[in-house]
Amino acid sequence: MKKRLLINSQISHVISKMGHTDMLTICDSGLPIPKDVERIDIALRKGTPSFVETLDAILTELKVEEIIIASEMKNVSNDLYCEIVKKFSDIKITLVSHEEFKNITKESIAIVRTGEFTPYANIILKSGVVF
Repeated sequence: MKKRLLINSQISHVISKMGHTDMLTICDSGLPIPKDVERIDIALRKGTPSFVETLDAILTELKVEEIIIASEMKNVSNDLYCEIVKKFSDIKITLVSHEEFKNITKESIAIVRTGEFTPYANIILKSGVVF
């Protein structure tokens, strides 16, 4: 049995296949998911699992060198924005419009859909290297 926090087999499998600069998206329950990108739907009900708890679990296994978030998050969901900025204070944070964010998700290896209902609770994690 897996020893680490992240026990979701689909997410673990995707992370194990990722190389440098590959992207994984974590999204709220409303973000449109492109047809050609693997959907990992872990949403159970409103708020479960939350965006932050999903992000924290994924970060136990994924080395991240850059994140991409929608600039709208800063004004609409400022508490979440501040939490993300604090969590990623040592890496590059790229802000793009929500429309551009949705276009970039087409390049993701997979998109993990949570039960989050907070507007703009979406993030693209760009994989780093561990050496």
